[in-house]
Amino acid sequence: MRVNHRGALAFGAIVTGAALVLAGCSGGGGDAGEEETGSDSALTVWVDADRARALESVAADFEEDRGIAVDLVVKEYEDIQQDFTTQVPTGEGPDITIGGHDWTGAFVQDGVVAPVELGDKAAEFEDVAVQAVTYNGNTYGLPYAIENIAMLRNADLVAEPATSFDDMIAKGQAAGTQYPFVVGLNPQNSDPYHLYPFQASFGNSVFAQNADGSYDAANLTIGDEAGQQFAAWLGQQGAAGILNLNLDSDLAKEAFNAGQSPFYLTGPWNVADAQAAGVNVAVDPIPSAGGQTATPFAGVQVFFVSAQSENALAANEFLVNYIATPEVQTALFEAGGRAPALTESFEAAQSDPIVAGFATVGAEAVPMPSIPQMAAVWDDWGTTEVAIIQGADPASSWTTMAGNIEGKIG
Repeated sequence: MRVNHRGALAFGAIVTGAALVLAGCSGGGGDAGEEETGSDSALTVWVDADRARALESVAADFEEDRGIAVDLVVKEYEDIQQDFTTQVPTGEGPDITIGGHDWTGAFVQDGVVAPVELGDKAAEFEDVAVQAVTYNGNTYGLPYAIENIAMLRNADLVAEPATSFDDMIAKGQAAGTQYPFVVGLNPQNSDPYHLYPFQASFGNSVFAQNADGSYDAANLTIGDEAGQQFAAWLGQQGAAGILNLNLDSDLAKEAFNAGQSPFYLTGPWNVADAQAAGVNVAVDPIPSAGGQTATPFAGVQVFFVSAQSENALAANEFLVNYIATPEVQTALFEAGGRAPALTESFEAAQSDPIVAGFATVGAEAVPMPSIPQMAAVWDDWGTTEVAIIQGADPASSWTTMAGNIEGKIG
């Protein structure tokens, strides 16, 4: 899977299909489960094909225990956000849908999601996962997976992790490969998501964070002095040819898998192909360019509950007491390859050194901002990075970018 700035949590190629309806019908009246959940009708859950397979067993368990069928409807991931936003206000759509936590702010603003009452379960999840689904003091969604980028290293070409960005470039050049380091960049809008760890290493963020980890939409920080320092560095890397706009995501992946670069900034979705190509993959922390920790964005995958669901109690019960279990979170991890959000499953998954490597980097990650104002940031941010890499004046370009974003946010 490749994460882009429009959908950092997209699951990649997804199979379109019709509803996968579990065998059996809803149980008869008077079942104790029906009294607890308040409904005897089926729950409709939008999922992708991988999640559908992982959830078949637990959905059957829920029906057996509660007398409520669970219809797993396979959707194309890229259609879910728009379809959910459009259908829920009309009384259509599912009771539950998968999605990315960065949709939360827009979903809340549009009134299409209901809070999920995690209760004591909240303490059983990784902190970043709970932060990611918390908005205006409420928890919107049940987190099930966490993902972030890290630095992949071809351990046959470079034996030790880099200690800094400059050290990485030096090691890459000493390896004698065509490229000392690769990251996929779009020639029109760069890739702020992948370059953000370097930006953060200068102490720059997009918005200020409140004490609880939420983002302050009224405090845009991207244009501050630390941002200016990053912009100057960006111009230097462009001039040196280190950041190469001719290497898009596919070409960067191809170069690393072919042994043409020892370092590749990407996510877990590209590990399997690298290993299949014979690369001896190690997962390292992202080396700092500005002296501070290079913190990537964390993406959290979520189950949301429709604000118009007539089965809200059943939906909450299914998520909190059936999905939020080590067995199911592990099954979802095995289906999708992303670290589980539930701490017990998260720790168990780290027996895999690749997962452990990404988890180490993810421990320093910050949730991607899910506030609606973030939508006004991406375009100017990306096009400005392109301009600076191509030789535009860093200081004035970055200042203009921040002003444009501020104007859009209002």
